[in-house]
Amino acid sequence: MKMRLQLFLVLLAVVCVTCKPLKKKKLLLVSFDGFRWDYDQDVDTPHLDQLAVDGVKAKYITPPMLTMTSPSHFTTITGRWVEDHEVVHNMMFNTTTNLKVPHKQTLRRSEWWDNGVLPLWITAQNQGLKTASFFFPGGGATYRGQAVNRVRLQESNHPDDNVTEWRQNIDTVMSWFSEEDFHLVTLYFGEPDNVGHAKGPDHEDRKKIIRQIDDIIGYLRKAIDSHHLADSLNVIITSDHGMTTVKKRPQVDEIILNKYLNLLQLASFEILDYGGFGIVTPRAGREQEVFDALSNAPNLTVYKKHEIPASFHLGKSERLPPIVVMADLGFNLNSRFIVYVNKGDHGFHNGEMDMKTIFRAFGPSFKKNFLSEPFDSIHIYPLMCKLLQVEPEPHSGSLAVTEELLWSGGEPQRTGLPVALLLSVLLLVV
Repeated sequence: MKMRLQLFLVLLAVVCVTCKPLKKKKLLLVSFDGFRWDYDQDVDTPHLDQLAVDGVKAKYITPPMLTMTSPSHFTTITGRWVEDHEVVHNMMFNTTTNLKVPHKQTLRRSEWWDNGVLPLWITAQNQGLKTASFFFPGGGATYRGQAVNRVRLQESNHPDDNVTEWRQNIDTVMSWFSEEDFHLVTLYFGEPDNVGHAKGPDHEDRKKIIRQIDDIIGYLRKAIDSHHLADSLNVIITSDHGMTTVKKRPQVDEIILNKYLNLLQLASFEILDYGGFGIVTPRAGREQEVFDALSNAPNLTVYKKHEIPASFHLGKSERLPPIVVMADLGFNLNSRFIVYVNKGDHGFHNGEMDMKTIFRAFGPSFKKNFLSEPFDSIHIYPLMCKLLQVEPEPHSGSLAVTEELLWSGGEPQRTGLPVALLLSVLLLVV
């Protein structure tokens, strides 16, 4: 009788554990700026390779138009196209006053980001979760007067490649999850974008930084284990855009737009010396003249804003000026003379393979050893909402695109006897 009672108690405990309500999972979103989809193919990356075994991998993902840091990151965290969220450039600008604010200063300017679209941090907070942004674009702004629970912002001229600091940042984020019960943290790294710009995507230094990133992913996984988060933390690793080699003289003639029109006479505002994407505000009554002149320039395509292809998801923007210019892959836009020194760049058409980027994910809600077909980055938002059990804001993504990455219902398959069978055994025992 005593043995039967002991067996009964053991089986009852198993049933109680099996029936225990599932605790909300936590989510870490990691972005490595400028990590092109194939950067791990010419470098030994054991930790990234292991992620493909222990989690899910997409062949590549397509960023939005524009393939620039702030617009792309904000599409990921809002699930909205650029024409909807209106973060249309890395630089805050005003076409009336000719204001142009550098990228890292723009990260602090709420008036650039707060255009009526709520990012996931705020949506999650409004539903009772704790969120944080560590260097992530958009995290330093307030939305409808509400700030992200915890924010770390990069200072101007802050070095992006300090591996000691990378480890410290991961340790900090892990403590937020394990000791302070944060639910969503977004973590941004400025590499390999910087080295891609400075040295080009084919340079040995780019390969060196990819090895450093691979090492930090290994460090991240150890930190997850040491903080006892393996059963509760899902991790998504992605990026904002790719990188391509800039074509330089003497091989090609670089684009200098002032050769084809007098910018001083015909334009009242422009941002043109900024990679492969440019904007122009013609002077009153000169729009057609500007359009015609730029149409004669080689190695670029010029659009009137209201004639931009619908697939770009830019044409409805109220913030973009009337003329949008996009260079052919590898050609930088120069306004009056050549000032651009980068050996690599982005901002080009998102259909170009050099603009595609990475997606990896692992954790208790993700399948293992699963290779996904490519998808657009806009679909990451509903996936994150699913993982956090958050009711999403209106968005343009679709969970149908990414739900195959998850175990059925977003939870891992569990081994052991089904509850009904355990109950039957209990009845027999007693």
